[in-house]
Amino acid sequence: MADSSFDIVSKVERQEVDNALNQTAKEISQRYDFKGVGASISWSGEKILMEANSEDRVKAVLDVFQSKLIKRGISLKALDAGEPQLSGKEYKIFASIEEGISQDNAKKVAKIIRDEGPKGVKAQVQGDELRVSSKSRDDLQTIIALLKGKDFDFALQFVNYR
Repeated sequence: MADSSFDIVSKVERQEVDNALNQTAKEISQRYDFKGVGASISWSGEKILMEANSEDRVKAVLDVFQSKLIKRGISLKALDAGEPQLSGKEYKIFASIEEGISQDNAKKVAKIIRDEGPKGVKAQVQGDELRVSSKSRDDLQTIIALLKGKDFDFALQFVNYR
């Protein structure tokens, strides 16, 4: 029988992020505490730009955006938000969405699979994802449970389980 396998990836649906951003922009335009503070959120190339006229308000915009991301099922580990920066009279926060598993992080995950996982499970790095294969599907499910129990500083999804 052929090996069973699955891929470990770190991907974010761009459309879901866009939906969360639009919901945040709508809430900012409607909420009383954001009236007259010049609060806004928008795409700036590949980054997300949040602006307001005080540091507290721009942090509140970030907080609203984070809550919208959570509601849309996007892990906050994928959001890399910077510190508020004063630019003229406006405070700005630039945030980016992290995608893909770096080589170092892929090696860490592969080492955990080798050290703590069942014997006969192989992990190979393929670009920005990790392919895990084994003869036993039960072993693969054990690996998924093991990795879900660990706390990584990046988001993990398990796809192509066959």
